[in-house]
Amino acid sequence: MATLLDPTSELLPAQREVVPRPSSLSGARVALLDISKPRGDVFLDHLEAKLAQMGVASRRYRKPTFARVAPADLQHRIANECDAVIEALAD
Repeated sequence: MATLLDPTSELLPAQREVVPRPSSLSGARVALLDISKPRGDVFLDHLEAKLAQMGVASRRYRKPTFARVAPADLQHRIANECDAVIEALAD
């Protein structure tokens, strides 16, 4: 079992299970989440093009700021609309 560390300032860390990765992206809807760091959008532009070449549907999302976790409404939208998430961490 893998250990997942949460970088937020939790006083009592919650136990979280690591969700298994999908065996394939065929037919999946992939969320591309820009966390609002510089040039993250550039990375996601390239990734979106690669996914499109593979026939994988993707949707773009953006956090208001990289300094905080994604707002609950954004997390829920992504969870309801997509099957997998790729976050852009760039500078």
